[in-house]
Parts: sequence; structure tokens; C-alpha cells
Amino acid sequence: MSNSLLIKTDQLTKQFDDYAAVNSVNLEVRSGEVYGLIGPNGAGKTTLIRLLALAELPTTGDIFIDGRPLLKGEANPEIKRRLGFLPDDFPLYNDLSVQNYLEYFGQLYYLRPKDLQQRITEVLALVDLESKRLSLVSSLSRGMKQRLSLARTVIHQPKLLLLDEPVSGLDPLARIEYCKTIKRLQQEGMTIFISSHILSDLEDFCTSIGIMERGRLVESGRLQSLYQQNVQQLLIGVLDPSTLLDGYAPIEIYLQEHPLVSTYRRMPDTGKFLASFVGGDTDAAELLRVLVQEGVQINEFSYVKETLEDIFLKLGHRQTA
Repeated sequence: MSNSLLIKTDQLTKQFDDYAAVNSVNLEVRSGEVYGLIGPNGAGKTTLIRLLALAELPTTGDIFIDGRPLLKGEANPEIKRRLGFLPDDFPLYNDLSVQNYLEYFGQLYYLRPKDLQQRITEVLALVDLESKRLSLVSSLSRGMKQRLSLARTVIHQPKLLLLDEPVSGLDPLARIEYCKTIKRLQQEGMTIFISSHILSDLEDFCTSIGIMERGRLVESGRLQSLYQQNVQQLLIGVLDPSTLLDGYAPIEIYLQEHPLVSTYRRMPDTGKFLASFVGGDTDAAELLRVLVQEGVQINEFSYVKETLEDIFLKLGHRQTA
């Protein structure tokens, strides 16, 4: 992955009357990344993507795409050639065949006829629609139409792909197929900026994550770093949770007193406890040794990886409280 910045914004703001849909956003996305933008409805995700796609002009602030600044009041053709933008409501022309639909958009990008036919073959293979080349767009399922829209968006081989809620409204199987296509584009080295409220879809392939709340980018960074910033959760199972000592299972005494256990809770109707643990692997091994030495019958002891949804709920709401 290149270290060069493909997206950079400086105090980017979009004001609608007295409402700031995007408020002083400083964003950096490096070449080759898959950057996932998450946040509740109304957080400003769509407005930010439209600003990056040059579909909206900022009220204040600056945008740089592949090192080139957005020049307000100008056409910015060099930036636009580098962009592929798929909004969540992109219209399809139902009376065209898949082939004609892609030819139409390829011609808008001034692709030469020979190159265009080769590129149509490539993008149809990418989105697994080769068998639908001569079919009318109106005959496609919703999932196929979404994949065709993606094929149209990348037909000119943009450096940056901007996707606004691309899996919204798809059934689980169609979402899986769409996400496979995103992964293939990632493997080919395309930089992808994607928003979604279906966090589990992003978790599987994003390299970086941004969290938006009320127009502000409250967190942005490598996904692995966000995982590491958060306290690890230890799942501890005991054989006989019904045995109580002064109202507590014996393990609770040790969890209460342990300096590296910040909180813990007994999971209902199980013999398991979930402990927030601020130590490392060596500390966890020592905790296990002490519990066993003290006669606590352990049948499970493992880390529980937090999901992207857990991180969103923690970071987003904590920083906007």
C-alpha cells in the first residue's frame, strides 16, 4: 500500500442555512485503503461523500484528491477523471440492455470503441454479470442492478471509488455477493471510500474506519488500532456457578479485587463471566493460574473480540456526550 494521501480535507464544512451537515472535518485516506464511514442517519455521511465526489461544493474548507486541490468555481476535470461515485439513489435506464447501458457510460468517459468493449467484458466479469450482457436492465434483480451500477462506476478505472450505502436494501445473499466484489476491487489496489450503517459488512474488508456524529468526524484511524485502543474482554467460564460465597460465586471475589479487572458481569443463565481486562497476555495467564490455584474450576478462558458495532457505540457516543 502506498503512503501517499489520496484524500485530504482541511476544516471541511458544509452549511445548510443554520445547520452544519459537515462540520470542520479533517480527513486523511491513503492510497490503496478501504475506508469505511459509519454513523447514524443524519450524521453527515452522505453529505461528506457528495463533497468528496464534487457533487456538492463546500461552504468552507479545502479538499485535495490525489494531491490536487478542489478549485472552487472551476470544472476540476483532472480530479473528476480520478473519481468513481455511486450514490445510494443512482438511476438505472430500464429500457437499455446491460451492454448498451455500459456502452453509454463508457462513451461519456471518452473510452475508445475497442478499449470500451474490452473494459465492458472486464467489469461484467468483476460483478459476475457476464450471462446478463444482452438482458434488459428492467429484468435484473435488485442485487444485480446494484452490481451493474458498480460496474458503471468503475468502467473508466478510477483511482478513487466513492460508495454511499451500496448494500442498503439488499437481502443477505445479495449483500454477500456485493461485498465479494468490493474485496476484488480492493485486491486490485483501488482506493475505496464506503459508507454503511450495516457495520458487519464493513468489518470484513475495511482497513480504516471513520465515525461521524452530528456532522463531525469523531474518530478516524486504522481498524486494527481502534480494536487495540479498547479494553479487552475476557470470557471466563466456571463449572459450578451456582455455588455462592457470601452472595457471590467464588470467582467474583478474585475479579473484584484484581487490579487489572476494571469491571465484570455475570452473564445471565450461564456459568460465564465477562471481565474488562486492561492487562496483557502475561497478566491474563497469571490471572488464570491464580484462579485455578485457588480452586476455581475453569472450563473456558478466552478473549472476546469486540465488534465494529461495539467500537462505534463506545467511541461515537462517548465523544459526543
